[in-house]
Amino acid sequence: MRDVGTLLEALPYIREFHGKTVVIKYGGAAMNDPALREEFARDVVLLKYVGLNPIIVHGGGPDITAYMNRLNMPVEFIGGLRVSDEDTVEIAKMVLVGKVNKDIVGRINRHGQPAVGLSGDDGQLFRVSTMLGPGGEDIGFVGKIDRVDVGVLTHIAEDYIPVVASVGADRTGRSHNVNADEAAGAIARALGAYKVIFLTDVAGWLRDPADPDSVISEAGADEVETALEHMQGGMRPKLQACVEAIHGGVTYAHIIDGRLPHSLLLELFTDAGIGTKVRPAT
Repeated sequence: MRDVGTLLEALPYIREFHGKTVVIKYGGAAMNDPALREEFARDVVLLKYVGLNPIIVHGGGPDITAYMNRLNMPVEFIGGLRVSDEDTVEIAKMVLVGKVNKDIVGRINRHGQPAVGLSGDDGQLFRVSTMLGPGGEDIGFVGKIDRVDVGVLTHIAEDYIPVVASVGADRTGRSHNVNADEAAGAIARALGAYKVIFLTDVAGWLRDPADPDSVISEAGADEVETALEHMQGGMRPKLQACVEAIHGGVTYAHIIDGRLPHSLLLELFTDAGIGTKVRPAT
């Protein structure tokens, strides 16, 4: 009976989300663990079958770092953002567009729905400008997204699952590394998505970073903005992207633990949900 109960619990959510666009930032353990990779692909295919329009946005930080280490290139992060000279951006494009993107597309195809891989260069999806680090540091060719042209996405999403690699170019054509959290938030805003979901390697936004049980299950965008003033590290870009998505008209933003099997389905289709949900300010 438990299985039947789970299906019945999911029914009102499937009805609510039918036809809605959900942008999913894919990364962390869910991308690196072989079993979780297969389960993520199956989950995304299921979302498409039950009437949602999933759009996947991915980075590939560990893969980029691994290739840089093999080439004896320096690896440096400031405020959760990779410092990116021209050589680093070249490696990032090769890894993200040529390898990681095609691996994800292939898995989704294999599980029963056609997927199409894109980058910020395709259809001029992203126009970026060079940004500074959170403290005004020079972090090289790291792009802040100034414009998202969703025409190519909306056409593809009618029949396929778009999979977007987070790189883009400025108005002179110079390639930039783009933080995948920011890319997911920007796409969600531009599409007016119902939800944007960030898969990460922690249980959610933690009240105490040293205590994995201190998950903040729900917060208003105003509360998150206040907290961002004193925050560093990898959670900052995710929460910043959540806030910007909400301000841009996205209904809800979620940060969930991608290390848990089927975390995407648990967040979307069960009453309890998991992780942190960011809602508009009350």
